[in-house]
Amino acid sequence: MTIFRPIKSIKTKSFIILAIATLCLSACFTVIRPGEVGLKQTFGKLKEKIYTPGVYPLNFFITKIIKVPTKIQNLLVTEDLPTKDGLNVRAEFSIIYRLQPEKAREIVANIGLNYDDVIILSVLRSSAPNVSAQHLAKDLYTSERMAIASEISKQITDVIGKRGVTIEAVLLKSIKLPENLARSIETKLQAEQEAQQMEFVLQREKKEAERKVIEAEGIKKSQQIIAEGLSPLIIQYRSIEAFKTLSTSPNAKVIITNGGSPMMIDVK
Repeated sequence: MTIFRPIKSIKTKSFIILAIATLCLSACFTVIRPGEVGLKQTFGKLKEKIYTPGVYPLNFFITKIIKVPTKIQNLLVTEDLPTKDGLNVRAEFSIIYRLQPEKAREIVANIGLNYDDVIILSVLRSSAPNVSAQHLAKDLYTSERMAIASEISKQITDVIGKRGVTIEAVLLKSIKLPENLARSIETKLQAEQEAQQMEFVLQREKKEAERKVIEAEGIKKSQQIIAEGLSPLIIQYRSIEAFKTLSTSPNAKVIITNGGSPMMIDVK
């Protein structure tokens, strides 16, 4: 048994040496993945070069790589907004943004990695109340909310766009109005929809009435034309034609007439 102990000890030492070597080797390189850029910091000082995705050598004793995400990100924020009619409305925002890669060093050096809290949230909390205060609470509950979100997005972009953050969109995900106000708005919207529906019904009935009037006028004119064309000579001619047709009929008939209008009796 004592023969195998050195072998086992050698394998263990080799494994430890290999693990340490692998760890040291991996520490000498860094990987920057797609959707991020790297900034090299040596002795606490940021280098000017911005590293794109790839593998780079690294002296981990004096240097570290700060990885900054540049992919599109979504920031959820809930804020209480004042309205023109003096109410407070709880709104949930979804801010879709991304960092401009060429501005990564400037942002990290001047603001830090928490730039979303420092500039995006700060500007939102300033711009959103300014915009909402110009609208009634019901506007946030109707189709006007798209225009309000667009105006907030524009104001945020005007302030932080030059700093290297691109705002893709600002979305108003949900609005929570005071309960009484929400109920009254829903009632009003329902009444407006019913009024629009009734207006549609009235217009349809009006069109149908106009159609019937036009149809009646057409029938009246047609009858007038027919009546004007039925002169006594035409009526007598039509009677003669009728007598002639009856005379050629194979059935036996008795025709009683005063020379004007015939009355036919069918004889079977």
